[in-house]
Amino acid sequence: MRVAVIDYGSGNLRSAAKALERAAADVGGAVTVEVTGSAARVRSADQIVLPGVGAFGDCIAGLSALDGMREALTEAVIGRARPFLGICVGMQLMADRGIEHGVREGLGWIAGEVGPLRPSDPALKIPHMGWNELGIRAKDHPVLAGIESGAHAYFVHSFTFRCANGGAVYADADYGGSIAAIVGRDTLIGTQFHPEKSQATGLALLRNFLRWHP
Repeated sequence: MRVAVIDYGSGNLRSAAKALERAAADVGGAVTVEVTGSAARVRSADQIVLPGVGAFGDCIAGLSALDGMREALTEAVIGRARPFLGICVGMQLMADRGIEHGVREGLGWIAGEVGPLRPSDPALKIPHMGWNELGIRAKDHPVLAGIESGAHAYFVHSFTFRCANGGAVYADADYGGSIAAIVGRDTLIGTQFHPEKSQATGLALLRNFLRWHP
């Protein structure tokens, strides 16, 4: 099995790849983790991971600048139902649009938009940075197996994914109000937090993702 981690100039790719390699060693079997900017390699991958840090607009522009990448992603993830994991801004890019220094169109895979995080408590700082508890909603989802409400994950973000359909929110966190921590549908899943920085919770999620063959 080959897992493609997309290199489009945004994100701590090495950390994500190393965490996936560690999870793969735990899972066993022949799993190759490949960091690539090649549309052809992404199109033929068994699973796809899209990390991301920074501004929504910069990230979608970087992804779109890779020759044929948007088309390859759509073919693999939507057309061929390859399991997909978006991390942080990589998760946000699944939205219809992002509102940051203007409106930027996203991949449009999960209805909703990404906008500024506005906690109800003015004492809470932006960006939301550090450990927070997860509230698991999709308790039966295979990628969340063994991860209970109250598990801690590591967040670094100033914008949040507001899903049009509440059923797309698989887990939330409280930061002056509920924020989407994990979203998904079909063979797509994304985390607002960084699993590669989330220790036991993050590794459990990555192991589950690698075992996920819907």
